[in-house]
Amino acid sequence: MAKKTEKPKSTPVAESNVIRFPVEAVSRFGFKRAEVKRGRVGRMEEEGQMNLFDPSARRGGSRLGDVVPLPMQMGAFEAALVLDDANDPRAEAMYKRAIEEGDYTADAWCNLGVLRSVRRNLDDAFQCFAQSLAIDPRHAESHYNIGNLYFEYEDLKLSRMHYEKAIECDPSLASAYFNLGLVTALTEDYQVAYDSLLHYKTLAPGEDSSVADELMRYLQTAIRLS
Repeated sequence: MAKKTEKPKSTPVAESNVIRFPVEAVSRFGFKRAEVKRGRVGRMEEEGQMNLFDPSARRGGSRLGDVVPLPMQMGAFEAALVLDDANDPRAEAMYKRAIEEGDYTADAWCNLGVLRSVRRNLDDAFQCFAQSLAIDPRHAESHYNIGNLYFEYEDLKLSRMHYEKAIECDPSLASAYFNLGLVTALTEDYQVAYDSLLHYKTLAPGEDSSVADELMRYLQTAIRLS
């Protein structure tokens, strides 16, 4: 009787350094509006008029449906910001007026794009951000917002390029570092992703960093195994 031969035990095949990206942890920052910043000169300032608008006083203001008073000497762009803060549908028309009057034109195109992004009219939003960058190629918020659109279209290469450009134009733009961290994590550029999220936490110490912390733990494991 032939001796029964035992089958050789199969050796378990280990997954070669496969780390699953924690998709459930992903929370991307949304579109970012341009505000009045030092160094940007609007029509009112160019004409030497008194600027009665205080951006710091707008937050926590009117509710939707309230009548929003606009000072007579307020520029069109600044008036659009007040309306935008109140979710007033007249904001879009006021941004268009700012563009026509040459008042913070790149900012107005950017914010018009944000309004259209919120309505999920992404093709029109893209055109608005592109118009903003045609006027000011170093407009950080427009680069950031176009990066978000490319993220929506799953073009991570162009998304990363615009997030990096936004950071180059405005190194204090914390949300750009966070989103850059997500894009580079998804493309397995783990060290850049980790460093970006770490920089985000440095710039935004008061923000809830639980999502960033979870992603950074994942990235530490991925870096060790890569």
